[in-house]
Amino acid sequence: MTKDRKNLEVALARRSFWAYCALLEPDFYKDNRPHLKTLCDTLQDFWEGKIKRADGSPYVKLMIQIPPRHGKSRTLVNFTTWLFGKRPETKVITASYNDDLAQDFSRYARDKIHEERNAFKYLVYSDVFDCKIKRGDSAYHQWSLEGQYFSYKGAGVGGSITGRGGDLLIIDDPIKGAAEAFNDNHLEKLWLWYTGTWISRKEEGAREIICNTAWCKKDISGRLLDMEPDEWYQLTMEACNGNGEMLCPELLSYPSYLDLKKRVGEVIFLANYHGKRIDIKGRLYGSLLTYIDFPRDEKGNLIEEERLSYTDTADEGDDYLCHIAGKVALGIVYVTDVIYTKAPQEETEPLVAESIIANETTRAEVESNNGGRAFARGVIRELKERNYRKGSVHWFYQGQNKRARLLTNSTNVMNNVRFPINWRDRWPEYYEAMNTYQREGKNAHDDAPDATTGIVEKALGYVIEAPEIGAGDFGL
Repeated sequence: MTKDRKNLEVALARRSFWAYCALLEPDFYKDNRPHLKTLCDTLQDFWEGKIKRADGSPYVKLMIQIPPRHGKSRTLVNFTTWLFGKRPETKVITASYNDDLAQDFSRYARDKIHEERNAFKYLVYSDVFDCKIKRGDSAYHQWSLEGQYFSYKGAGVGGSITGRGGDLLIIDDPIKGAAEAFNDNHLEKLWLWYTGTWISRKEEGAREIICNTAWCKKDISGRLLDMEPDEWYQLTMEACNGNGEMLCPELLSYPSYLDLKKRVGEVIFLANYHGKRIDIKGRLYGSLLTYIDFPRDEKGNLIEEERLSYTDTADEGDDYLCHIAGKVALGIVYVTDVIYTKAPQEETEPLVAESIIANETTRAEVESNNGGRAFARGVIRELKERNYRKGSVHWFYQGQNKRARLLTNSTNVMNNVRFPINWRDRWPEYYEAMNTYQREGKNAHDDAPDATTGIVEKALGYVIEAPEIGAGDFGL
């Protein structure tokens, strides 16, 4: 690198946090990891007051949720060192789930500033900024820069931070894992520490960052979002989008992602890799039962009352069509097929017709709300073209309050529905939707619980239909 090139890159690193990271750690902060640039740019814009609230004032509270091993803690360490270079009088306090992790965070920041150049590293911190660690004041957990009384303190969550105030307060990984995340007593202790100790350390005009896994509604970030949702700017990145594209294939490949999905519990996986806060105790369905074989009589013959299906068409463009087919025996629905998709109607009509045929459905129920009647007629047309004449398609208007139906029938779903033992692998999106739906609060979608409730209602025979729509059976 020529002297002129070095001077240009150093000058840019002083202005741009992303350029700073890329200059000092080029093997990690690379152009093919755009999520790291997004994180860096967000941190800089947040600190500089460029991210605005609805009223035009800058956000002073930032919440970050990024999958494990994707560089969030490393970037936060680098961020503190960059801030010290630009503004040496900055006072930083960090907290993590225990003292060891907090001291690691503190040590990494201290060592970054104190790093000396060697034969394998051309540029180090002192090439960019000239601030130095004060001699005799460089303990792992607390240290100062030259000319400053106090610069940095790292403490475990719940630990003492009295006597110090910060311009930037960072909580990184306040919860160790799922065991703590779903322990009400532990969560209450964390909240008391946050409200009684942590926020009292904020200097006037201080900024606050919480970088955590979105575990449940009772963790610190969950409570804060419930209490002051408009005060927090949220940066959430999922490990994989709905099309199988990874956030950073170098750090987590799609095969590795799928392997984790199989091995890790559903709630833990969604919290860590998709930033979805799921409260186990608040789930609508505490347990959903499975089956290996259909019920049989004493002679081994299958017991079967009817073959039923229920279809809830998508209400809006972002909703799912949910079609469930199953065998009904002794008041129990044994699910045999599920279609859960956002595909357009021209694709879903033949899909549902094929499911009806494959499962030899004798009674197909379709909600006529929001275009359901036209959908039912399209399915009938598809079935006639395939010469299927074993049953009927029935459309009806669902006039009851959806939320009330889901709540009052949750026990019926848990008691009167059985899923194949491998249903998580067969219908992963439907499985996730059923196992994460919350009894209280806002849910992204209710299509899966709605259709499952519907097939139970039809199997038990007590759905109230609105007569003004004109429900009717159409033999094929």
